[in-house]
Parts: sequence; structure tokens; C-alpha cells
Amino acid sequence: MASSTAHIKLQRDGQLRLSFETSTVIPMPLESSPRRAIEADSFPFEQLSAIAESESWRKEVNRPLSHIHKWWAQRLGSVFRAVTLGVLAPEGEDVLELFYSQVRFPEATVFDPFMGSGTTVVEALKLGARAVGRDINPVAHFLVRNAVAAHERPEVKRIFRAIEQDVAADLQQLYVAQLTDGSRVPVLYYFWVKQLDCPACQTPVDLFSSRIFARHAYVRKFPETQATCPNCGGINEVRYDAHEADCGHCGQHFDPSSGPANGQKACCPSCAHEFSISKTIRSTENTPNHRMYAKLVLMPDGSKKYLAADDFDHDLFGRARARLADIPAAFPVAAIEPGQNTSQALNYNYRQWHQFFNERQLLALHLLGNRIRAIPEPALRDLFTCLFSGTLEFNNMFASYKGEGTGAVRHMFSHHILKPERTPLEANIWGTLKSSGSFSTLFLSRILRALDYAEQPFELRVGAVPRAKAEKVYGLSEPIGFDLASDFADFENGRRAYVSCGDSSATDLANGSMDAIVTDPPFFDNVNYSQLADFFHVWQRHLLDDDGCSLHATTRAHGEVQHGEVNVFQDRLGGVWKECHRVLKNDGLLVFSYHHSRTEGWRAVLGALMEAGFGVVAAHPIKAEMSGAMPKLQAKEPIDLDILIVCRKLESLPRRTVLDDSWEEAVLGATAQIERFRAIQRPLSRNDIRIIVMGQLLKPLSSASSVQEAIDYLASVDGKIEPAISALHSPISQGKSSQE
Repeated sequence: MASSTAHIKLQRDGQLRLSFETSTVIPMPLESSPRRAIEADSFPFEQLSAIAESESWRKEVNRPLSHIHKWWAQRLGSVFRAVTLGVLAPEGEDVLELFYSQVRFPEATVFDPFMGSGTTVVEALKLGARAVGRDINPVAHFLVRNAVAAHERPEVKRIFRAIEQDVAADLQQLYVAQLTDGSRVPVLYYFWVKQLDCPACQTPVDLFSSRIFARHAYVRKFPETQATCPNCGGINEVRYDAHEADCGHCGQHFDPSSGPANGQKACCPSCAHEFSISKTIRSTENTPNHRMYAKLVLMPDGSKKYLAADDFDHDLFGRARARLADIPAAFPVAAIEPGQNTSQALNYNYRQWHQFFNERQLLALHLLGNRIRAIPEPALRDLFTCLFSGTLEFNNMFASYKGEGTGAVRHMFSHHILKPERTPLEANIWGTLKSSGSFSTLFLSRILRALDYAEQPFELRVGAVPRAKAEKVYGLSEPIGFDLASDFADFENGRRAYVSCGDSSATDLANGSMDAIVTDPPFFDNVNYSQLADFFHVWQRHLLDDDGCSLHATTRAHGEVQHGEVNVFQDRLGGVWKECHRVLKNDGLLVFSYHHSRTEGWRAVLGALMEAGFGVVAAHPIKAEMSGAMPKLQAKEPIDLDILIVCRKLESLPRRTVLDDSWEEAVLGATAQIERFRAIQRPLSRNDIRIIVMGQLLKPLSSASSVQEAIDYLASVDGKIEPAISALHSPISQGKSSQE
């Protein structure tokens, strides 16, 4: 391994920047070694997990190219950089050393059949390889196409300035407040509450569970919060833990910690009638009403101030509503289809996607979208449509308020479902320098940050102190920005990148044309991406509608692998693996990340692999996704690890005639991997240990003489799995009783 000269500079943001001279680039040919670095037990998954942990806390900052738009289950770039190195470098190479080297694989082609946000595509291109990505969902395809395409920074900034000049003033006039002295100031956020008519007396009931509507993210350090008076609507500053307060405007004594809504029920303040919220909503055909009750304004001195909503605010909103009514076809009208992840919205009588927005939001989006549609350059029009689409995530009536001390807007997908928000937040869509989630601020934090990264990609280097700030290491990777191939024939003529939209069980790739396949398939019973992606898709079609993938009204497709029935999931996943078997070279590797808490999820993957002609040769646990994700924080036994399943074509592997010792072999392998994590003091949940055990069990079973034999053996040891996990989870009994 060649050495390189490092240079350390202090950045303007106070961070150390470590860079390398470009003369140290190491082209690494694809050698004819029978094994690759990722197949070795020494693959440094524990050290790589520490790097990935650092990335996971700010994925959008540390890997901004794959975060220019919302996607779900975005895997960590540092993990997939290491995986790509591991599948292309021969056994014996130190993957951790390669991670911080200027190594290149100009002869290699890497394919991702479930490209999602494009993590594999980006990491392969950074390492000098050629990359092919495919996804059945047009929103994912649109995201990746914009992320890896060539964009000239001056042109991008020119278009933004032109949009700003043409529409910013009009949009800003939709978000202004009038102070008592008659002067006007920008409104950062309007606060709304859902209302239902009491079934007994027909009085409108605010669905507050607490009168406190604004608090700091670090509430113990900053205990002051804002509460709305139930009598006059005045805004009062109270402690976050207060149960008694006197309104400073009308003198009313009230409990700021409570409200009419309590869980799934509400109590009418007028007649004391208690009623079910969901049943009351379903008894009508309409969505709940909304009442604007407060706002946060930006004062002339730059400070922020919470104020009650007044007649000026209601009149301003009414004028926006009237203006929208006079515009034909101002927004897309598309039905929400039933599904696991749309059911909650449908239960609140949301039937069409535009109902997620109020009239002022729809007007602002119309004005902004019309201007973007008029951009003459297709690549730039696509990029700003991508930015517009991302803005939707924070500017709808399913968004809520996180408070001061953090990004103020909690986006609508924080729970990975379409959960109606009882106290929604309406943000200023164009935004100010102190806004969160606005078009202008997302231009800075998503588009310009992505361009920075594309020009100068970096990796993170972590120190020995846990949670210490990682340093950014520049100069290791190639810049990103390519003219994309239109099809595989165009790709074969020399293009570096080819991304397509469609079913990955049927591609236009040539037989044996891929050196490696690196991917992250969907789970059969988790978040259904297409059901959620339709929220963005209807707007992308509305603005563009010139892409073959956007001709359909929904992103749902018959061939999508994700499915609630395990047998359908297995069949469709197997179809993609069969196509991967066809396009993969005989000595190539298929590597994918996976985790699941249920045995049938592992059975489906095992069956799909074997039926497609793949066997597992290695399984490495590694850090998975975002540490702070809401579903993970709420889980009792969160899964913090993925398993990297490393596969070869079965015809190249010896087959097992006897599986009798497979369980013992799996437990021994799992014990060794758990000990490696414990050696660096990384805590593991029971579900983390579960996926380590299951990953190790897949190795021997996938080489069984038949699929049925492997499945039968897996069923036969099902009763041993939980006791083994309990034993391995306990440091005292680790490795002793788990093999009994």
C-alpha cells in the first residue's frame, strides 16, 4: 500500500480539515483472487461501526448528496464505502487502511438493484468505479438522478437568484404580522389546532392535549415555555412543568399542562361530554377543522416573539384563500390509496393529497412551482423541482413544532407514517435566515451543501473518545457529477453512471456484466415506501410530467418487492436475486444489508437467495441507519445493527450434505462477533444479538443440498433462538448455555 502525505488545515467553521495530495491515488485492478476482503473474518466491522455512528447523528450533513430529498431507511455512506472496498479489494488488504486511502477501482462496475437514495451509487463513483443503480420507485430514481448529475454551481446560484427575484416578495407577503404600532414584521410560523364539534352540544373543541405549545429542545436548561390561555387565547410564559397559571391578559386561572384531548378521547369544556376523537371524525365525511391561535414573529431587532393570532392574521389568510380559489388547476388533485402507511390519514377523512395543505400553503406552492416549471434548462428544472419537493416535507398541516434550540419544524414523516397532527405548524414557505424547513433555507442546507460535497467529498475519522467531534478527511475520493447514461448500451459506450427506474427483476443489463452487487433491500413488513412517496410524486408530476417513470398517478407498482405477505415478499425478492445472478460475473459478490426481528423475515431471505442460486459466505454486523430516528427511540429493544450478508453463486461453493452442527457453528460465530463489540464497549440490545445470531445461521444453511432442507432446519432450531439470545445478552453467561 502506497503512503500519502497529509496536510491539516483549520477550516472557517473551526473544524480540522485533513487532506491528501492527489499524486497518491492508487489504482487497484480487479485481481483474480478467489476471495475478497469482505469475506474474511477480520473485516473490521466494529471499527467501521464507530465511524458510521459518528455519521449517523447528522447524516444530512455528513452525506448530503443522498439527502437532497427525503427517502426512507437511508443507509450510512461510510458503511457502503467500506462494503464497496471490501467487495472489490482482494483478501489480505486492510479495509480500514483502504478506507482512508486514495484507492481507485477504474475497472470495476457496481450495481445496486434497490438504490433508494443512491448510497451505493455515490460511494462506488467516489472510489473511481462505474455505477449502475435501479429502483422501481420514481421518487427514488428522481432523487438519485439529481444527486449524481453534473451541476455547475454558478448556474445553480443564478437560477435561485432569478426565482428569488420573481416570487420571493409575493410569497413573503403571505407571511406577515402587524404589530400594535402598525408596523409589519415577518412571521416565521403560525400555530394551528384541530377542532371537532362536540357530539352533544356542537361546540367546537380544540384538540389540545396541553396548552403548552412551544418549548425549548433542552427544557431543563431553558425551562420557560409558551402556553395559550383557554379563555382569551392570550400567550403566557410558564415553566415547562407548571400545572397552574394565571393568564396575564384576562386573569383566568388554568392548568397549562392539560387540554381537552387526552389520548384517543376528548372532553368538551362547555358541557363536559367525553367523546372518542376517531369515531367522531369517522362519523362525518370531512377532515377536522383547524383554528389558528398563535404565531412566532421576527422582530425588527432580530429577536423572536410569540404572539396570539389576531384579526389581521385571519384576514390575511382569508385573502390567500380567495386568491387561490380564482386560480384554475393550481395544485395536483390525486386520491390517496388505502394502505398500511396511509390508513391513519384516511381515518381522519383525508382522501386526496392536496388536503394535507391549507389554502395559503397551496397558493404559495402554486406560485413557487409555476416559476420552477418555467426554468428552461431541463437539468436545472429537475434540480429545483427536487428542492421544491423536499420543501413539501416541512410545509404541510402534518408538520409540527419541535421548538427552539433545534430545527424548529418536525417534518411530517418523523414517525414513518402519515400521522395526522392535532397541533400542526404552518411555516413560512420562502423563509428567512432564521426559518427552518423553508425553500430558501433548504437551498442552503441541501442543495449548496450537496454541491460542496460533490466537489470535495470527505470521510469522517473518529478519535478514541466516544461522541468526540469527528474530523473530516478530504482528498480521498473523486468528485461527483456526471452525464448519465440513457440506457445500458449508452453506459457500455463509456458513461460512468447509469440509473434507471423500473422493476429490478428485469433489467437491460448484459449477462455477467457486473463485478459486484451492493444493495439494501426493503423489509417485507416495514414502512411501505411507495405509499408514502406518492405524497411527493403527485407534485413532481404536476411540475414536470415529462419523465416516463412519472406517467403513472402513483408510485405503487405490482412488482415492488415490499409486501405484507411473507411469501409474496420472498418470491419478488427472489426474482430480483435471480436477475442479479444473471448479470453478476461468476466470481463476483452480492452483498446486502439486512435486519429483522422475526424469524419469517430471515426465512424469506434465505429461501429467496438459495432459489436464485446464491449462498452466504460471510455475515458481518455493522451500525445501521440513524441513531436518533423516532421509531428507534420509541422501541423497547431497538435494532441498532444491520447484518452485511456476503454471497457468492452457489455453483462455486461446496454444498453441505449434513446440517447437524450448523446451530453450534452459528452460536460460536455470533459469540466471537459479540465479543468484538464488547471489547470496544459497544452496547447491544437483544434484537442486535438476534440479528448477529441469524446472520451466522444463514451461512451454513444456505449451502444445504436443497432449499427445503435449509428451511426445515431453521424451523427445527426456532425454539433455541430465544434462550441463545438471553445467554448471549448476559455478559456472565455469554457463550456457556447458548449452545445447549
